[in-house]
Order: sequence, then structure tokens, then C-alpha cells
Amino acid sequence: MDNEEKKVETKEEVENVTNEADERDKRSIFIGNVDYSTSTEELRNLFKECGAIERVTIPTDKFSGQPKGYAYLEFVDISSVSKAESVNDKNFKGRKLKVLPKRNNIPKIKPRSSRPFMRRSYSYFRPKYSRYRPY
Repeated sequence: MDNEEKKVETKEEVENVTNEADERDKRSIFIGNVDYSTSTEELRNLFKECGAIERVTIPTDKFSGQPKGYAYLEFVDISSVSKAESVNDKNFKGRKLKVLPKRNNIPKIKPRSSRPFMRRSYSYFRPKYSRYRPY
């Protein structure tokens, strides 16, 4: 009985986590074409008129540490997302910003082929006649 109750709790926890993530994504925006020298504080100042900001994320390259040229901004409430879309195509540091609501990539499951991979033997690829013929 205890194991079944634990399984039910874990399923509910998983659903809660996914619901929280979906809610977070609804409150977030994608900002494209961001200048590489832009800091999180500059983005906060640019979008503070749209609403209260919870988090600003600027992804960086893991090897060089250089920003990738886009950012994610999470607001406290959902209504701020529509206000933030008004900043779309605004010039910031000589670049036109692209502001869109954040979306989730849902990975597609590739169907397996009906025919399994067949391995061929070594003799199949080996030439039947050797290349060297002295006579």
C-alpha cells in the first residue's frame, strides 16, 4: 500500500512540476537579436515599464562564455507579456530586437523502421579477386 501511495504522490508531483513550468512559460518572452555586450540589468531597465520582472536569462556558449545573442525574460504576471510585445522591432544598441512569447519545443518521437538493421558479414565486402597478379 505504501508503495502505491508513493507512486500516486510522485505522479502528482510530476504533474505539479509540469504545470508550474507551463505557467512559467506563459509568463515568459523570447528576445532575439540582442547585442553581445548587453547585460541583464540593461534588459530589466528596457522592459520594466511592461511589468514586474522575475528573471532575466542570457544564454552563453559553454566553451567561450560569449552570449548567444538572445535572451529570455520572465514576468510576474501573464498580462505583461502582451505589453512586452509592443517593444518588438525597437532599436536597442544598434540592433532591432525581436520580441516573441516563449514557446516549448515538443520533441517528436521518431518511428522505428519496420525492418531492423541487418549486419553484413566481412566476406560480403571483401573483393573476390585480389588486386595483385604477378602473371
